[in-house]
Amino acid sequence: MNMLAGIRAVIFDLDGTLVDSMWMWKSIDKEYLGRFGLSLPPDLAGAIEGMGFSETARYFKERFQIEDSVEQIKRSWNELAWEKYKNQVPLKDGVEEFLALLKERHIAMAIATSNSRELVEMVIRERCVDSYFSAILTSCDVKRGKPFPDVYLSAAERIQVEPGECLVFEDIVHGIMAGKNAGMKVCAVEDLYSKAQEKKKRELADYYIVSYREILESV
Repeated sequence: MNMLAGIRAVIFDLDGTLVDSMWMWKSIDKEYLGRFGLSLPPDLAGAIEGMGFSETARYFKERFQIEDSVEQIKRSWNELAWEKYKNQVPLKDGVEEFLALLKERHIAMAIATSNSRELVEMVIRERCVDSYFSAILTSCDVKRGKPFPDVYLSAAERIQVEPGECLVFEDIVHGIMAGKNAGMKVCAVEDLYSKAQEKKKRELADYYIVSYREILESV
């Protein structure tokens, strides 16, 4: 099975898809809320899944009655995450080789993420893969976050490829739904953080991989 057949562009989510970073956000949320004497609610991860960076900041402000502005909240998160992304977040297995293959085949590449642009640009630069991507879109650039298709449709428009000719890589259910809602093929990527969603991910996506090396061996 060649999932790249008929594909002119590949659009990647970032966290849990290109880089192994989902583990750290729980600790960041815990540390951030701890500044206000608040504990981490067990339902938080599910409540914010798919939200953009600004949308999540607004949610925190309203739910936890935080006095800081939305911009201040985002700035605090960027500061807390910066060193972790720089020093503790590796690329997912086989990513670099897969990106090289796409470049060799003249398939355009973009990133569509709920994370902040500052963190995206820094981590792909630090991992020396920034040159592969012709566009970076975040949920802050569009009206609606995932599972709405906005960020993926905007990415396709930016790189001038029809949605039906795009393949999306995603690690969470809301992201997979966003890609499918955009009319794109979607490959779900296994990630420890979303292991409990595996059955649903397999049902929703066109493909499912544990490692990008699986694709390298089949195309």
